[in-house]
Amino acid sequence: MSEINKNMKILDQNTQKQIGQFVADDYRTAAIFSKHNIDFCCNGNRTIAEACDKKGIDSTILMNEINTVLNTSRNETIDYKSWPLDLLVDYIVKKHHRYVEAKIPVLRQFLDKLCKVHGERHPELYKINELFTASAGELASHMKKEELILFPFVKKMVTAESDHSALQSPQFDTIENPIAMMMEEHDNEGQRFRDISELTDNYNPPSDACNTYKATYAMLEEFEKDLHLHIHLENNILFPEAIKLEKLFN
Repeated sequence: MSEINKNMKILDQNTQKQIGQFVADDYRTAAIFSKHNIDFCCNGNRTIAEACDKKGIDSTILMNEINTVLNTSRNETIDYKSWPLDLLVDYIVKKHHRYVEAKIPVLRQFLDKLCKVHGERHPELYKINELFTASAGELASHMKKEELILFPFVKKMVTAESDHSALQSPQFDTIENPIAMMMEEHDNEGQRFRDISELTDNYNPPSDACNTYKATYAMLEEFEKDLHLHIHLENNILFPEAIKLEKLFN
């Protein structure tokens, strides 16, 4: 087989690989998917070919960009996939859950202020505020369920495997049940922020925006990026590995 045919075969195989798997293997590829407006977290179960077909993107161009990133030294890129699950759980809580808890009250205050001052000229602010307020409530409930129910069981599985001890059956029968619920809620938040992104013109403030206006849009964009990584760590790494771990005890 010629070198060209070999490369074509590898390209065809890679376009059938799921987006979430690319990002799980090397998070630097997330920037490529974001650049092309391809959702790698909530809809990470699609292949490159499927995503490119829907977006009207040449898969060869996308794969060349991805390969450029993959062939570059990782430097200080964090390899989350290599982490023990109990460490990953603690990281998600301390890094992402605490971030959400800290940013929500600030953003809600800023959005309320924007609605009062600029709402008449920019009525889309009311919808943005409504969407973020709904997201804030849902995320608070979502994170509590993870911290009180799902994550403690993941840690129990890690301990049981390490100690070669028995694992008590959870009240939810199998970990796949709460995971399915969490993933559905992730989808809901992903859609809310796609709507917010559209309403904010991809977080570009209008020409008459004051400093608070600009700061709010910048914070919303940062919040969405953090949420994308947060969901990616769970959907594409923690959840699949937790399901695999549970099967060891069956």
